[in-house]
Order: sequence, then C-alpha cells, then structure tokens
Amino acid sequence: MSKRLFIHIGLFVITFITTLIAGVEWTTGKPGPYELSFLLNGLTYAIAILFFLTVHEFGHYFAARYHKVEVTFPYYIPFPPLPGFFNFGTMGAVIKTKSPVRNNIAMFDIGASGPIAGFIACIIILAYGFSNLPPADYILTIHPDYFSPEYGKDAISLRFGDTLLFSFMRLLFTSPGDFVPPMSEIYHYPFLCTGWFGLFVTAMNLIPVGQLDGGHIAYSMFGEKKHEAIASISMIILIFLGVSGLIDSFLELGLGFGWSGWLFWSFVLYFFIRVKHPPVWEYNKLDSRRKIIGYIAFVVLLMSFSPVPFEITF
Repeated sequence: MSKRLFIHIGLFVITFITTLIAGVEWTTGKPGPYELSFLLNGLTYAIAILFFLTVHEFGHYFAARYHKVEVTFPYYIPFPPLPGFFNFGTMGAVIKTKSPVRNNIAMFDIGASGPIAGFIACIIILAYGFSNLPPADYILTIHPDYFSPEYGKDAISLRFGDTLLFSFMRLLFTSPGDFVPPMSEIYHYPFLCTGWFGLFVTAMNLIPVGQLDGGHIAYSMFGEKKHEAIASISMIILIFLGVSGLIDSFLELGLGFGWSGWLFWSFVLYFFIRVKHPPVWEYNKLDSRRKIIGYIAFVVLLMSFSPVPFEITF
C-alpha cells in the first residue's frame, strides 16, 4: 500500500469516526463521552453523510480521469467533536488535480459532475428519509416534553433553513397523517439531516465565484469577462446576506433574513479562492448539451440555497 493511499484511507476512517460521534449527538441530543455500544446510534448518519461526500467527489474524479487529468482520490476532512459546538463531524472532502486542466470543456465537465452527482445523492437520501419517517414517539425519546405547551420556552433553539428542494421532497413523500418534524428538529432525523447538509454543501460549491465548482461552470459557459461580472454580483449578494444576518443578530431585529456565516464565506472566497477564475490554455465554445447541463447546475443552486441556513434563537 502506498503512503498516499494510506493517507486517504486514514482520513476516511477518522472522518467516519467523527461523523459517527456527530451522528450520536444530532440524533440523540446527548453529549459525550459515549460507550462503544451507544455509538451505533450514529451509524446511519455517518454512512449517509459519507455516501453524499463520496458520490460528490467521485463525480469530479471520474470526469477528470475521462479527460486524462491526473487527480488524487478524495481527501476526507474530519472535524473533531467539540463540547457545546454543533458540527457535522466533517468539513467535506476534496480531490487535488496533479496535472493542468488545459481547456474549458474539461474544466466544465469536472466542475459540474461533482455537485450534480451529489445533488442526486441528496435526492436519494431525502426520498428515503421522508418515505420512512418514524412515528411521533421517536421525538419523545429525545424530548419527552415535545408536545407540551412549555416545550422550547426560554431555551436555545437551532433551526435549519428550508430550501426549495427540501420543501418539494417533504410535500412529495409525506402524507397528511405523517408526523413531519419542523426545521428546528430535523437534525434528530439522520437522513433528513444529511440530506439537508448535502444541499448546503452543494449550494456553497455552486456559487459562481473563482475556482468553486460554480465558478468553473460559469467561466466555461460564459467566458472570462461575463464570469467576472457574475462572480462580482454573487459576492455582493453574499455580503448583503452576511451583513443583514450580522445586523439582525446584534440588534435582535427579528428580521429572519440573512446569515452572518455568508459574510465569513465571502471573505474566504475573496482572500483565498479569489473572485476571478484563472484562464485556461485553450478556450472553446461549449456544445448545446453542456450548456443545458450548466443551466441545470444553476437551477440546482437555486433549489439547494437557503438565505438563512442556520438560525439560533434564545
């Protein structure tokens, strides 16, 4: 076994462990430390979230190999469980190109394949999760007073932001008689939680800025100048949402619009990923099929994006 392959496997194993622990925290609401048998409560969550990350990254991988671009296997990024800090057990996964991407057609295929593959994985996860919702008694094992009028009063509450796809899947796969958890409780349901997380990651990657997947797609479709304009507008929107969320948090206006994390993400994009996309050696006009796929990718962005992905109330 090569040293590099050992690193990939090692990171996968560590990420499996950290997502397993995160899964226990999300689904049971109980902080650690845990006995070994109790960790089984996080197994479904860990498998589902690693399924999404693997499908997303191998979408990139196989597209790169198709175009004879040398790439690594995915590097899974674990995130350690920290007391009192909510996390998903991972910060995602990345692959690294080892040879140049010489033209925009290859750039487009590599950029689009990951988020589209990951989006399909999210649909599968959410379809299963909404089709197999446990009865209302499940939430009572975590919050015995859930149906009490006093539930949640004077307590910190975390609410995930709804998205177009999440809402559509909820309507499509649930019946009026089902107990469907509100967005403030879906993190206790492993398939709903990981499906939502997958949409969040997909949206972040499809923002058409710099060398994000969305940046690769926009640059390959529209060229350098149009991409720069699209990227600048996207940055303005992110900064606006971030500042709105920050002001709302500090002044407690209760607007429910924007998230301060978008401001942090815009700083990361500006200083590290950059707004402009670097030029490729050879630029060609995309065929109609790829253009359609590109527009589909931006529809996926709209269906996966939430202006307020996290809302914490006290």
